[in-house]
Amino acid sequence: MVGVMKINENVLDAIGNTSIVKLNKVVPPDHAKTMVKLEWENPTGSMKDRMAQAMIAEAEKDGRLKKGSTVIEYTGGSTGTSLALICAVKGYNLRIVSSDAFSQDKIDHMKALGADMTIVPSRGEGITKSLIEEMIETAREFNKESGTYWTDQLNNVDHIAGYYQLGEEIWKQTAGKVDAFVHVVGTAASIRGITTILKKYNSTIKIFAVEPAESPVLSAGKSGSHGIGGIGIGFTPPLWDQKIADEIITISTKEAKEMTRRLAREEGLFTGISSGANVAAAIKIGKRLGSNATIVTLMVDSGLKYLRGDLYK
Repeated sequence: MVGVMKINENVLDAIGNTSIVKLNKVVPPDHAKTMVKLEWENPTGSMKDRMAQAMIAEAEKDGRLKKGSTVIEYTGGSTGTSLALICAVKGYNLRIVSSDAFSQDKIDHMKALGADMTIVPSRGEGITKSLIEEMIETAREFNKESGTYWTDQLNNVDHIAGYYQLGEEIWKQTAGKVDAFVHVVGTAASIRGITTILKKYNSTIKIFAVEPAESPVLSAGKSGSHGIGGIGIGFTPPLWDQKIADEIITISTKEAKEMTRRLAREEGLFTGISSGANVAAAIKIGKRLGSNATIVTLMVDSGLKYLRGDLYK
């Protein structure tokens, strides 16, 4: 008898329940086993579908977001693309503030899903604190207009819960055999949400946060320009809690790019640069933990979002 596959009501029901796979070639044999969660299996190719769905659902529930409203957000791309997906399905207008410092493919993806784009120029300086602050202030001005709802991802606690299910999936897929979880810090919501669940099941799991070596705000209090999109905003994220991580690992843009390319060539995993940072950090930690340990990290998004930059050139 042929099994009956579930038919989702719409594309939003396809968010979550992503695969997890073991890395086989980029991890040296004497290192910890390293598992990666393929978050590009979400509809827009990013883990941010989870948080965008949570932010919109919670705002609808308590009346902050009303029918006919325009949603506003500042974003490097993945959050905006995920919001564009949710808003397209639910019928909201969306106004996004982004920058040319981020992937043009992400900007085009947001446009394709119906977002109204405002681009803040980076003036060739890359991702910096001042750029992020300018994007935030631009969004703040737009939010002064009537009929708007600003999701304000850096300050919005709603999307932490959007990552609880991701933590549950990791625990179930590994049968609870997780010694360490490694993840980059952007808004800090994903590492908080996932850690909350993993620690609920096993308080001894080690949590390692990852940030750009060129902008080690969390580990050294220093801000700088870097090229790892989606993380390292140049100042401490409001949602960050220093008790989250047992240790903070720094990875340079060069290290992240090199590992991202290796993942494609050696593992067949076509992903973005923050995923390369995750794996580069996991390998550093894996050497220390040894071959009997298991580390889990995330493939945050798809390499299809980075085709026009220098990452794969």
